[in-house]
Amino acid sequence: MSRREIYEQKAEALLMPIVDEHGFELVDVEYVKEAGNWYLRGYIDKPGGITVNDCEAVSRAFSEKLDEDDFIEDSYIMEISSPGLDRPLKKEKDFVRSMGKLVEIRTYRPIEKQKEFCGILSAYDSNSVTIEEDGTERTFDKKDIALVRLAIEF
Repeated sequence: MSRREIYEQKAEALLMPIVDEHGFELVDVEYVKEAGNWYLRGYIDKPGGITVNDCEAVSRAFSEKLDEDDFIEDSYIMEISSPGLDRPLKKEKDFVRSMGKLVEIRTYRPIEKQKEFCGILSAYDSNSVTIEEDGTERTFDKKDIALVRLAIEF
């Protein structure tokens, strides 16, 4: 297991009780490097959406826990936010919630000369994701998928 994965698991274990206490859902935790800085991000949600005050309350409590445990060796920026409208689908509960909805799929390599697909999520399992695209079912191996997220319709 990589250092990044260990940090994400430990952060999730600290964050989960805080999120549960507030009645929110923990959508994801990520530890990533962007523009030379490390970021520890927690994404939270609730029916009707998350507010800035919700993020602030969780952030304050989580910051205290991180200071107590102090398991991350690097300097980093901690953020708590909403997953947004175009949230990625990562966990089984994300796929369950999104069944029958329009999703975007981006692949690592072109498939039939394209890397972006859009369709209705019709099935998934531990190895694949299936969408209905213009009346045709298309199944992707998860190992070939860079990103699956809800599509935003304007």
